[in-house]
Amino acid sequence: MSRAGSRARRLYVVRHGATEWSRSGRHTSRTDLPLLPEGEAEALELKERLGGTDFTLVLTSPRTRARSTAALAGYPDAVVEEDLREWDYGAYEGLTRAQIADIDPRWEVWTGPTPDGESGDEVEERLDRVIDRVLRADRDVVVFSHGHLSRALAARWIGQPLRLGASLQLGTAAVSVLGHDRGTRVIERWNH
Repeated sequence: MSRAGSRARRLYVVRHGATEWSRSGRHTSRTDLPLLPEGEAEALELKERLGGTDFTLVLTSPRTRARSTAALAGYPDAVVEEDLREWDYGAYEGLTRAQIADIDPRWEVWTGPTPDGESGDEVEERLDRVIDRVLRADRDVVVFSHGHLSRALAARWIGQPLRLGASLQLGTAAVSVLGHDRGTRVIERWNH
């Protein structure tokens, strides 16, 4: 397992609020969808749930759904971090799991390959850069991101392969906390 830096604190991971495609189960990476009114309400509720935490750094995916969630949660000046964009689904963009199964019944984002999309190794590389940035922070950090990417981030935080993310359910506007226990990086709270 990976060891924490001496100054590292907690990493709060927030999934964006509901969109039309998140509700219908369509894979959404590059498509830049707005939040549904329900997603906006979820994001506004985050203000109270995250209130009182002194974040030294607030990062967001460049996608509108994540940036809007951050702004509605009380962080309109969140720093855009390209490495927090959702896993690129390539040819499977906009398709549901059932539609993808008609093309390739064995496909999983966690193990790929994804035609014209991003490999697990590429995702791992950018998540490791995000983790390195967080570990250099002197206080808690919050990131606003996406479903698959947030699950993969948790796996990488605890030094596990991305595939572990398949076992981590994550709802829209969920708050998760990654932290440390006696020098080991841990998942403190998930999908709240």
